[in-house]
Amino acid sequence: MAYARHRSRRAGFDYWPGFVDALSTMLLVVTFLLSVFMLGQYFLSREVSGKDTALVRLNKQIEELNSLLALERAKGNDARASLTLLQATLDSSRKKAAGLQAIIDAGNSDTAAAQGKVQAAQTALLKEKALSARAQAQVDILNQQIAAMRRQLAALEDALEASEKRDKASQARIADLGSRLNIALAQKVQELARYRSDFFGSLRQILGNRPGVRVVGDRFVFESEVLFPTGKSEMNDAGKRELDKLAGALTDLQKEIPPEIPWVMRVDGHTDKTQIRNSAKTNWELSAERAISVVKYLVAKGIPPQRLVAAGFGEFQPIDPGDSPEALRRNRRIELKLTER
Repeated sequence: MAYARHRSRRAGFDYWPGFVDALSTMLLVVTFLLSVFMLGQYFLSREVSGKDTALVRLNKQIEELNSLLALERAKGNDARASLTLLQATLDSSRKKAAGLQAIIDAGNSDTAAAQGKVQAAQTALLKEKALSARAQAQVDILNQQIAAMRRQLAALEDALEASEKRDKASQARIADLGSRLNIALAQKVQELARYRSDFFGSLRQILGNRPGVRVVGDRFVFESEVLFPTGKSEMNDAGKRELDKLAGALTDLQKEIPPEIPWVMRVDGHTDKTQIRNSAKTNWELSAERAISVVKYLVAKGIPPQRLVAAGFGEFQPIDPGDSPEALRRNRRIELKLTER
């Protein structure tokens, strides 16, 4: 070392040894710092690792606390609902208690009145007992009267039974009389039919086969032109002569028919559907007036009014539905029919 220094002094100033010393020192310092850094890094990593574990543990604790908090909140909500329900129940109970207290107060105020009513009821009960005794006596009397009425009722039932027996016998006789009456009526109808046949037969002989007069079924038919002018209800002379023959035959007939047979001669007036000119009169009115004119004429000839009936049918019962002059002529007619009353 001393040699080197000596050489330096001789040869000039030598920087290299100082540089090497400084570099060595720096290297030692760097090595030391690296060692310190590594050691600090080691402790720091351990500290960080421990903090991560603690952080995970804290996160788990936080999650558990959140779950507990949610549970507690739900319990709190249920508790508040229960509290609300209990409050409502408490209010209702208070109202009921107030009502019961009012009833109790009213009951206390009515106690005196109730006691008065009880006393009045006891007095009334005594009166009712007295009335019951009298009513019992009346009941005994009524029982005796009922027994007497029952005996009368039994006697009436016996009389009713006997009356029913007589009624059955009477009904049997009535049924027998009804059948006899029906037979007699049938005989009268047949007898009237026979007289009607004889009457129309004799009338046919009297009137002959004159045009405009004919027999249709069970009735005798005059065409209106035979008895009346067109559109009129006053009978013409030719019609009166024909009705004279009819009245004579009808007079002879009523002498033969027994008085117990109920018969009438029905006179029916009919027109065609042509309206009457220059007149406010309807066909219906014309047909009725013509039938009445025939009836009046027969009454004037001695036929009893109770044996005659007049009816007007207008154009509503035609015997020919056609529109030809012949059809219209046939529909204008006077029909006479011997029938039952």
